[in-house]
Amino acid sequence: MSDDERGEEKELDLSSPEVVTKYKSAAEIVNKALQLVLSECKPNTKIVDICEKGDSYIREQTGSMYKNVKKKIERGVAFPTCLSVNNTVCHYSPLASDETVLKEGDILKIDMGCHIDGFIAVVGHTHVLQQGPVTGRAADVIAAANTAAEVALRLVRPGKKNQDVTEAIQKVAAAYDCKIVEGVLSHQMKQFVIDGNKVVLSVSNPDTRVDDAEFEENEVYAIDIVTSTGDAKPKLLDEKQTTIYKRAVDKNYHLKMKASRFIFSEISQKFPIMPFSARALEEKRARLGLVECVNHELLQPYPVLHEKPGDFVAHIKFTVLLMPNGSDRITSHSLQELQPTKTVDDPEIKAWLALAVKSKKKGGGKKKKGKKGEKGEGDEAVAMEETTNGES
Repeated sequence: MSDDERGEEKELDLSSPEVVTKYKSAAEIVNKALQLVLSECKPNTKIVDICEKGDSYIREQTGSMYKNVKKKIERGVAFPTCLSVNNTVCHYSPLASDETVLKEGDILKIDMGCHIDGFIAVVGHTHVLQQGPVTGRAADVIAAANTAAEVALRLVRPGKKNQDVTEAIQKVAAAYDCKIVEGVLSHQMKQFVIDGNKVVLSVSNPDTRVDDAEFEENEVYAIDIVTSTGDAKPKLLDEKQTTIYKRAVDKNYHLKMKASRFIFSEISQKFPIMPFSARALEEKRARLGLVECVNHELLQPYPVLHEKPGDFVAHIKFTVLLMPNGSDRITSHSLQELQPTKTVDDPEIKAWLALAVKSKKKGGGKKKKGKKGEKGEGDEAVAMEETTNGES
């Protein structure tokens, strides 16, 4: 069954309380998984071990839900845990044989996703492996990503357009003397669809065009912000580093190699819809078979991209539900203390940050003082404004 068929079979959305519950349950798990991954990030720890712990936690937690229902409910990892270090931008989730370890002072970008019944919650977070406040350009690039995320949260709302967000996040990054990384897309998500057709571009340029779109009530978005102190045009340095793929359900091809057929059959059974890590496949056979699958577009690769050595890169990703009473950011994690070298004085950016996320009307009283891992969005924005205004 294709993504579109699954999505359009019933076209379940946030107007159903059960759907909202599944999104929030997936979010609670992925927020806790992120907390676990952060606690495992210590100098001399192997990156692959940390990624595996993140994925295992999501599998265990989702596996214990909806066990006694008549109709089987698919659930588990919606995007494999990635841990991209320093000038590596994204999608680093190495194979079991990889010996790379973390070092003191590394800038870590963690990216992961969970789904329940195809309703997906993703999260991305940046952390510097050090004690005490983050200072200098590292603080600038993280503050740029976080402030851009806070602005995006306030502009991804019914009636606003995708290009409004693209322009705003670039302006925020420039205020910190940073750039938004090109080629990063924020997608609408639907049931079993992690990369829906409505898209927010990170940077508008002649090479990358997307259809103009207006946000609507009851939609869900994964807002993906990556900032850099470099030229923000990341490169693929080594195709062998790519380990995350997603089956292209609309493509067909008769594979020639036995290894390719074996691997593709395994992928079709285990990972028919969601992105997966090649770590879950038998390594030698996978290396052989994946190449032919990718060459004939049966699999969509998620390449590991890099900025130049010495560039600082930060990543913030969150899932937002466009509810009738306002935007509900369901995935997040609080940042370390930042002491950026820049402050945001631009009145337009300050006005965006001052916008309410939730309307004060009905339902406003329902939101309690945030569960653990589900912070009130306003608090984070205020905290961030204080940091970016040079306090602390």
